[in-house]
Amino acid sequence: MDVVVEPGIGWMELNEYLAPYGLFFPLDPGPGATIGGMCGTRCSGSLAVRYGTMRDNVINLKAVLADGEVVKTASRARKSAAGYDLTRLMIGSEGTLGVITEVTLRLQKIPEHSIVAMCNFPTIKDAADVAIAAMLSGIQVSRVELLDEVQVKAINLANGKDLPEFPTLMFELIGTEAYTREQTHIVQKIASEHNGSDFVFAEDKEAKKELWKIRKEALYACLAMAPNCEAMTTDVCVPLSHLAELISKSKQELDASPLLCTVIAHAGDGNFHTVILFNPEDEGQRKEAERLNNFMVHAALSMEGTCTGEHGVGTGKLKYLEKELGTANLRTMRKIKAALDPNGIMNPGKLIPPHVCL
Repeated sequence: MDVVVEPGIGWMELNEYLAPYGLFFPLDPGPGATIGGMCGTRCSGSLAVRYGTMRDNVINLKAVLADGEVVKTASRARKSAAGYDLTRLMIGSEGTLGVITEVTLRLQKIPEHSIVAMCNFPTIKDAADVAIAAMLSGIQVSRVELLDEVQVKAINLANGKDLPEFPTLMFELIGTEAYTREQTHIVQKIASEHNGSDFVFAEDKEAKKELWKIRKEALYACLAMAPNCEAMTTDVCVPLSHLAELISKSKQELDASPLLCTVIAHAGDGNFHTVILFNPEDEGQRKEAERLNNFMVHAALSMEGTCTGEHGVGTGKLKYLEKELGTANLRTMRKIKAALDPNGIMNPGKLIPPHVCL
């Protein structure tokens, strides 16, 4: 139920290797993501609602520190109360504390049976309300993905589909065959109570694979719809109780903008992305994209949320960290950085705002 890998392997290649053993690694970010990068950004993906983020799925790792010392952060035991949690300290550090060279990952059994269900709604708030209601009902969903009508249109154009172009929820339910069917009926009932329509579900392996394929390739579908544009992808996350409010506020702002924008949400854990398409040679469009991103980040922070649910900080979101985390938090991070990397050679300029002093 665990595997030792080097950081350059992709999560998709890893799961191809694990499939004959009946096991899989449950995180599913962008198709090109590698395990090292996933550790660095503390990423997650659509399955985080059931299996957690990267920090929940790494048992231990090896890293080379700035002075050349190699540290192994923990044993292979699946839980431990021994010492500082250096594993989680390294995960999400974005290369600022050391270079990860080996990772021991927690694995899961491939589910016996699964059902993928889809439903349409007249408004994006209705869809978000159903996602929240489904989570509160206690249903053990493995994914709850929300797509707005613009994103569905992009998927139709890129894939030759004819999906109804309305805000859409996609659920995945796993377990025994009887259990998943029972849970599907509960989801259908919840959806019908919130103006849901066109409820369909798939059990065939290829049909399910195709549905998740078009979801995973949503960004590429957006780029195909506007081939001369670049995409700015946002990544805010809020407590689940605020998700419907934040998505509704953001959607109003996005629809009023002259730019083409889509919404894609991991609605089961309060995390949503927008794809903002703009002409990189048009300074006005670039500033409008930045304005929209800034609006959503500040709206999320006002609701006790975060500027990044899974993509990481880098340099682009440094300006939001003081408001989100506070000065004392950032000073503590700076002290840790100075202790492990006194010469500042590990990914300098990332993650910690430069104005924060010890």
